[in-house]
Amino acid sequence: MVAILINECLKVSVKSSGAELISLKKTMANKEFLWQGDPAFWGRRAPVLFPIVGRLAGNKYQSDDEVYELPQHGFARDMHFDLVDQQDQSLTYKLSSSEETLKLYPYNFELTIEYKLQKSKLIVSYEVKNTDDKTIYFSIGAHPALRCPIEQGEEFTDYYLEFEKKETVNRYLLTDGLLNGKSEPVLNNENILPLSVDLFTGKDAIIFKDLKSSVVSLKSKKSSHKITMDFAGFPYLGVWTKPGPFICLEPWFGVADQIGFEGQFKDKEAMRSLVKGKTFKCEYSIDVQ
Repeated sequence: MVAILINECLKVSVKSSGAELISLKKTMANKEFLWQGDPAFWGRRAPVLFPIVGRLAGNKYQSDDEVYELPQHGFARDMHFDLVDQQDQSLTYKLSSSEETLKLYPYNFELTIEYKLQKSKLIVSYEVKNTDDKTIYFSIGAHPALRCPIEQGEEFTDYYLEFEKKETVNRYLLTDGLLNGKSEPVLNNENILPLSVDLFTGKDAIIFKDLKSSVVSLKSKKSSHKITMDFAGFPYLGVWTKPGPFICLEPWFGVADQIGFEGQFKDKEAMRSLVKGKTFKCEYSIDVQ
């Protein structure tokens, strides 16, 4: 089932499977800005990452004395969400724990995702509620893929990321989807990151931690399009492509395991915890100009 939001600036489509954003268009121009999921490169569009971000060592984790398995980025992206509220400018989806999820993740929860239009901006909100009788542990993140290039006649290398502040920052490196304990410099008192295939070939995603910036824009050297993401409050930002004609900007509360990690699930890097009855909330936005 696909639901649609539309205003004078944007037309947004979301499907119940994974509560996944599947289209982000300018209304008047009918121009698509979201990657449309060509399986020749990468078949998804904007999956929700829960209850983990990234990959587990051995695709397994330990909670107390039990061992569980989870695929990369968790199970939420492949599960049906109920559309629990639909307004003129917002859609709200909910996924609750079940016998199926408890086989993979031994905690009771409610995950609510809201999509809301505000002029040229799409605001995406996540809410995790602990419905268990014990503390629960989780990570959560977003994975929207933006078309890059946007215009015909442009190349991937015509695009760049512009951060709101100058950054001196390293990227945390991955091997087979796991943090390998190494890093390398990416920006040196700069706020412009030119995009190239070489940034990703053999290196996987760019992982930033604790950036000074909370806003980043995808821009072209040849056209006037600008897509701006506000990820204030998220401790990690992933940037990824297959490579292909898209770029993912991914705000995360969580990150992949270190190679060889064998500790408890609750002790994973950047894991969130919620005591009984409490709720965790976060949001990001995409502004299309």
